Amino acid sequence: MKRWTRWQDWVAVAAGLYAALASIWTIPRTGATISLLIVLGVLMTAAGVWSLAAPGLVSMTWILAVLSALLFISPWVFGFAGDPGPAWTSWVCGGLGIIMGLWAIAPAEKVHHMTHGGGQLAHA
Repeated sequence: MKRWTRWQDWVAVAAGLYAALASIWTIPRTGATISLLIVLGVLMTAAGVWSLAAPGLVSMTWILAVLSALLFISPWVFGFAGDPGPAWTSWVCGGLGIIMGLWAIAPAEKVHHMTHGGGQLAHA
C-alpha cells in the first residue's frame, strides 16, 4: 500500500480534527473540556497522519485506537457526560477513531510484512 492512501487513516484524521476544532462551536465551553478535546483531537490527528506517512508502522494504528478510546471514555472519566455537545463529540469522534484504528491494523501488518521480507529471518 502506498503512502497517504489508506482511507481508514483519513477518516481518523478527520475525526481528530473535528474533535480538536469542535471547541469553537461546542457549548458549554469549560476549560477542562476544551483542553481535553483539543489535546486528544490533536494527538489523534497526529497519529493518523503518521500512520498515513508510514503505512507499515503497525504500532501507530494501535496508538490511534488507544487515543481514540481515551477520547471515547473521557466524558465519564472527566465528568462531562451530562453536557451533550462535548460528550457527543467525544463519543462519536472517539468511536470512529477506535473503529478506524482497529480496521487499519490488518492492512498495516500486510504492508509491514511486505516491506520487511515477508516474515523471513534476517540472518538465516
